[in-house]
Amino acid sequence: MHRVQFVGCGPGDPELITVKAKRAAQKARTVVYSGSLIPEPIISMCKRAELHDASGLVREQITELLCEGAKRGATVRLHDGDPAIYGAIKEQIDALAERGVESEVIPGVTALLAASAALGAQLTLPGITQTVILSRAEARTKVPERESTKSLAGHGATMAFYLSVHLLPRIVREAVAGGYPEDTPAAVVYRASWPDQKIVRGTLKDIAAKTRKAGITRTAVVLVGGALDPAEYEHSRLYDSSFSHGYRRASRGA
Repeated sequence: MHRVQFVGCGPGDPELITVKAKRAAQKARTVVYSGSLIPEPIISMCKRAELHDASGLVREQITELLCEGAKRGATVRLHDGDPAIYGAIKEQIDALAERGVESEVIPGVTALLAASAALGAQLTLPGITQTVILSRAEARTKVPERESTKSLAGHGATMAFYLSVHLLPRIVREAVAGGYPEDTPAAVVYRASWPDQKIVRGTLKDIAAKTRKAGITRTAVVLVGGALDPAEYEHSRLYDSSFSHGYRRASRGA
């Protein structure tokens, strides 16, 4: 059975590619990749492969390249970040299946995690939120009304927006309308983990203006929520001396 591997390359730093993904890239005979989204050091790992830049191709051309490659040997479709997050892999996998080609997905580090690492932030904090909402603002790709920024903001969780930094003023308006105070911490991380990474920190009141001043209009993750810069928060009970679990008994008198 012929097979194509959909490989997550991580957010940009070539050292954040997984061992399995690197091995797949090195063994590949055919590689289809996403243009400037894949850093050159990762492309250079594909030393044995015939390379195809998909940035100027349509869906049917990509499918044909993958099918023909799979017939000849190890074939890889490189995706930035993790293929399952805004990676359009479902339509590719289905098209390949119709042609009798199997698919395997190798996960990667997504930009949100690289962004939170760059900020030194913990996205879930006791007493603040235990939920992370990953979404995008509506533009050419429609978003269901139940998933509008205003609706999701009602949860008060940490929110992360992909593919949406150019819509930041709208995100701010809807987030505030949905219940976030204007002083809620917010941040924008441009090209997280790349050498030219930029970080903008602020609140919902000023993050749009600061981001505009920084000249960031694309390739950035927007984060909103109290966990980004909490005035106070509860410490984890797991490491509290008064807390017992399967590996440790609570200290007496704690």
